[in-house]
Amino acid sequence: MNTIDSPPALLGLSQRLPPTNLQAEQALLGALLANNKAYERVSEFLIPEHFADPIHGRIFQAISRRVEQGQLADAVTLKAEFEHSGVLDEVGGTAYLAQLLTAMVGIINAGEYGRAIHDAWLRRQLVDIGEVVVNNAFGAEPELDGAGQVEAAEQALFDLAAKGSNDGGFVTFERALTDAIHIAERAFHRPGGVSGLSTGLRDLDKKTGGLHPSDLLILAGRPGMGKTALATKIAFGAAKSLMAEARAADPNAVPKGSVAIFSLEMSAEQLATRLLSEESRISGDRIRRGDIAQKDFDKFVSVSREIGSLPLHIDDTPAITLSAMRTRCRRLKRTKGLSMIVVDYLQLMRPAAGTRQENRVQEISQITQGLKALAKELEIPVLALSQLSRAVESREDKRPMLSDLRESGSIEQDADVVMFIYRDEYYLQQRAPKQLGFDNDEKFHAAVDKWQRDMESVHNRAELLIEKQRHGPTGKIDLFFEGEFTRYADLDLNHDDPHGD
Repeated sequence: MNTIDSPPALLGLSQRLPPTNLQAEQALLGALLANNKAYERVSEFLIPEHFADPIHGRIFQAISRRVEQGQLADAVTLKAEFEHSGVLDEVGGTAYLAQLLTAMVGIINAGEYGRAIHDAWLRRQLVDIGEVVVNNAFGAEPELDGAGQVEAAEQALFDLAAKGSNDGGFVTFERALTDAIHIAERAFHRPGGVSGLSTGLRDLDKKTGGLHPSDLLILAGRPGMGKTALATKIAFGAAKSLMAEARAADPNAVPKGSVAIFSLEMSAEQLATRLLSEESRISGDRIRRGDIAQKDFDKFVSVSREIGSLPLHIDDTPAITLSAMRTRCRRLKRTKGLSMIVVDYLQLMRPAAGTRQENRVQEISQITQGLKALAKELEIPVLALSQLSRAVESREDKRPMLSDLRESGSIEQDADVVMFIYRDEYYLQQRAPKQLGFDNDEKFHAAVDKWQRDMESVHNRAELLIEKQRHGPTGKIDLFFEGEFTRYADLDLNHDDPHGD
C-alpha cells in the first residue's frame, strides 16, 4: 500500500473510536428531565454540540430552550414538542425518553456528568486537530510550508483552548474591591501616582497612570512623525522602570519582567542603533557612516554597557503571524518574565496561519482582537503602532482624528487607549516660502520672516493626542523631540525635569 495515500499515523488513528461517554450523556439527560434545576449546574459550559450522540444533543437543546423560557421540560412536554415538530421518531420516540429517566442521576452529580461530557468533546476535538496536522504534513495543504503548518496547529489549539475553557465566572465584590485597593496603594506609594508600568515620560504617566495590565494601546501617526522613536522611548522607559524596581533593594537583582519589541519594519540592529543614538546623543546617521571621533566612539561603547543589561528583547521577524507572536510571548513570559509588548506596526502583521479573510478590514479586525486577547491572557499592556490614512494630508489642520485610523473600526473598538503623535514642524517645513510665489522681494522676505518665527515656535515640539482612554481622560500632551537623535523626552516649560531631559 502506498504510504503517501494512507499515512501509517492515520491508519493507527482510524482503528480507534473517538472518545465518548454515552452513559454520562444518558444519565445527565435523565437528571434534567426529572429535575430542571439540574440545568443550572451545566448551563454555563455545556452546549448541544458537546454531545457525541446527535440525538442526545437535540434533546439537550430542547430542554435548554424550554428551561430558559421558564417552561417545564420533562418527558411529557418534550414528547408533545417533538410530536408537533415531527421529529419524535428521530429522537427515539416515547420509549427512549422514558428510558432516559431510568438512567438519571441525582441533581448533585449533574455537574460532574456534564464535565465528563465536555471533556470527551475536548478530546474528540484534539483527535480531529491531530488528524488535520498529520494530513497537512503529508501534503494535504500544499500552500503551507512546515513552519506555517506549525503555526496553524498552534492556532487551532489556541482556539480550542479559548472555546473549550470552563474557567471564568463571577468574582466576589469583596475580591474585586481588594484588587482595586492594591492598585490604588501601588499608585499612592509610587512617585507621580503611577499605578501601572512607567513609560519614562512624566506627563504621559500623569495622564494615564502608567501602562496597565490587559490594556491594548494604539499609537498612530503619519510617516515622518516619529512613531517608532516614541514607541522605543516608551519601551526603553518601561525596561528602565523594571530594572530600577528590581534593584531598589538589591543592586544585583534581576528584573522579574521584561519588554518584548516586535519590530516588523526595522531590523534588531537598526533598532539598537537608534536606542544607542538616543542615549549617547550621537547622531544615528553619523554612527552608520562611521563619522565619529574617538571620544564619541568611547561614549557609544560606554552607553552600550550601561543599557545592555536592560530587560529588552527584540524580534525582527517580518510579517509575523498572530499565532507565532502569541507562542513566543508565552515562552518569554515563562522563561524570563514578560511585562509589556510593543508591536511596530500592526498593519505589517499577518493573521493566524491557515485562516482566510475576505478583505483587509477583517484581517486587521482579527489582529487587533488577537492582540487584545493576548494582553488579557498574559495580563500585560500591549502597545501597537498603526498607520493613518492619507485623509489627514487633504485637511488644513493635519492633526489626526479617530476616523483617520486605517481600517479604523476594529482598531478603535478593541483599543483601550488610542494616541496620535503629531509634529507641526514636519508640515511647516514643507511650506517654506518660495521666491516665485511673490510679486516683489519685500513680500517674499516678510513671508520668510513669518515662516521662520512659526518654525521657531514649533521647533523640537511634538503633540501626543490621547483621543480615547477607556479608564481616564483624553487630551493633549506636549513632548520634546530632537530630530537629529530621533529622541522624544518630556517638554519642560515651567517646571524642572525630573528625568534630566
